[in-house]
Amino acid sequence: MQVTVNGIDTHYVLDARSGGPALTFVHQLGGDHTVWDQVAGHFRHRYNVLRYDVRGHGASAISREPFGFAQLAADLNAILDTKGVTRTHLVGVSMGGMIAQQFAIDYPARVLSLTLCDTSSRTPHEARDMWTQRAALVRREGTAMLANATMERWFTPEFRQAHGETVKVICDVLLRTASEGYAMACEALRDFDAHDRLAELRVPALAVAGRYDGGTPAAATRALADAIAGARFEILDAAHLAPVEESHRFTALLETFLHQSV
Repeated sequence: MQVTVNGIDTHYVLDARSGGPALTFVHQLGGDHTVWDQVAGHFRHRYNVLRYDVRGHGASAISREPFGFAQLAADLNAILDTKGVTRTHLVGVSMGGMIAQQFAIDYPARVLSLTLCDTSSRTPHEARDMWTQRAALVRREGTAMLANATMERWFTPEFRQAHGETVKVICDVLLRTASEGYAMACEALRDFDAHDRLAELRVPALAVAGRYDGGTPAAATRALADAIAGARFEILDAAHLAPVEESHRFTALLETFLHQSV
């Protein structure tokens, strides 16, 4: 389904048959809502599950102007408004985890709990040039130039070998991501820094890292957890997309956490 929020035609999927609390999932850079298919399917009988494509990704329109994470959080806020969702449990992976952090800071009354996967609370100053360069590369040559290296970061060699079809599906989403949408998100990532405001949060929080994540080291996710009062930290035997690679363990962790957060 489509809804226009903040001038962006935005694709979303809402499974509201359960009548339970809202549970919202936010995807990674170069992904779309389908990265959550397996996990979301597990929860749809007890929660009203919302997934959407971040602007410039999937079937959502590309922004006409540069944006930061405040705008990405405002997009989510507007989606919730259009669906009549007052409060939601919020789960984000990688870039989606950054959107979730910003949303919890900007709209704290709307967050029932916060689950942050394979993500960090800021982009280090020394990494900012890399994001500028990646944006320029994708504008010149498209996301195909990044595909192999990205899959190597997102999944361990063992998972890529054993679950090639899953990796292919996720890689195909990356390949279909609009170059400009990806590049603009890179520029937003370059400037992201929510770390000093995480201490403001008063919400149940779970941070999950992949032990073999070379893109966002587990130490960065642990630092994020340490900055949120009472946050729980867990590490899974996975690379960057731990909720996919360790989907059963992640789902069990999330289920327990959500039950304790009610």
